[in-house]
Amino acid sequence: MGFCHTTLTVKDMDASLRFYTEVVGLPVDRRYLSGVDTDIAFLGEGETKVELICYQNQPEAVVGNGVALGFTVPSVPDKLDSLKGSNVPIISDIIQPNPHIRFFYVTDPDGFRVQFLETL
Repeated sequence: MGFCHTTLTVKDMDASLRFYTEVVGLPVDRRYLSGVDTDIAFLGEGETKVELICYQNQPEAVVGNGVALGFTVPSVPDKLDSLKGSNVPIISDIIQPNPHIRFFYVTDPDGFRVQFLETL
């Protein structure tokens, strides 16, 4: 299993991109819109990335609460099946936002969201 990315929910994508590129020094790997109101950017080189998500029409309370750790798995359905019936809280069904990726979320013992992700 590989460590894929850490997700940060941000209020202002442009300000966050400036910080992570100019201050931290991370290059933008890719940036795209998911739906009409969700701006997503991945930053970094190599296997592990920082993912920034900016929801255009969400209350400010969401900002800062969107931390999730993402891990790659060979098969999302197999991983989900292996966790059913365990004590691990599964908090989403399989989500496939585009033809190239699918994932689901669980929570760790402290309530942090953990994403299991498969690239197709």
